[in-house]
Amino acid sequence: MKKFLAVVMTAVLAMSMMTACGSSKSSKENKDTTAAKAETTQAETIDASEVTLVSDGVLTVGAEMGYAPFETLQKDGKTPEGFDIDIITEIAKRLGLKVNFINTSFDGILGKIGKDYDVVCSAVTINPTRKKAVLFSTPYITNYQTVVVKKGSDLKINSLKDLDGKSVGVQKGTTSDQLMSEYKSTKTINVEVAANDKLLNCFTQLTNGEIDAVVVDSTVADGFVAKNPDKYEKAFSDKTEPEEFGIAIGKNNAKLQEAINKALEQMDKDGFLKDTADYWFSSQE
Repeated sequence: MKKFLAVVMTAVLAMSMMTACGSSKSSKENKDTTAAKAETTQAETIDASEVTLVSDGVLTVGAEMGYAPFETLQKDGKTPEGFDIDIITEIAKRLGLKVNFINTSFDGILGKIGKDYDVVCSAVTINPTRKKAVLFSTPYITNYQTVVVKKGSDLKINSLKDLDGKSVGVQKGTTSDQLMSEYKSTKTINVEVAANDKLLNCFTQLTNGEIDAVVVDSTVADGFVAKNPDKYEKAFSDKTEPEEFGIAIGKNNAKLQEAINKALEQMDKDGFLKDTADYWFSSQE
């Protein structure tokens, strides 16, 4: 897994509920690109017979479908797509399970594990506080907190503390929200935090001049900037504090954690993780 993380970072540095049962068709197939990534390799099926699930034979996944390129909805407004979608769909296949996605707000998303869904695969940063409430898979990608500003902004940001006296947009419940809120509450810097339910609202505020910057995950920042090069630009990425994303699992579901980790190990070794990361973070049109 560490090898995969290194490869990924070398290669690349927002309906309240939506269900997509048993959907294994990848976004790459939908876009008529190469089929190599979409096809499941002939890996040995991982035994999931002792795993506790909300619904028998189905891996039910909680995700907030407004965080491209990790998870979002296609133009039909129904079909999930993204890096996390492809990863967790492949894991379910290797466990011999169907997959069912539940679209839910990220704020409070972990509290519904074991009730509404089995796992959360939604760009969740592994941190000590969250580890007290849930189990995590092995990390599957590394990320950095990044500041995005309007194109041509004269703001000079060399650290997150340079946001002193500024107003920033963050998505509620994310690491970015927690970090900026901590800075504000401890008076580390004087920052005005605009916490939104949907990340898209943050960028709308930035476009309208309501805030000075958006603080968000580096991989998401890359996507917004790539798609809107005339609107936004990255001002700073805090590479001194790397973050790892993991799949969150119920605290008492160690069997499921073990099975997911085995699948991730397979996917690392056979190249599925790298191919999927290369597509979503390197080959976006």
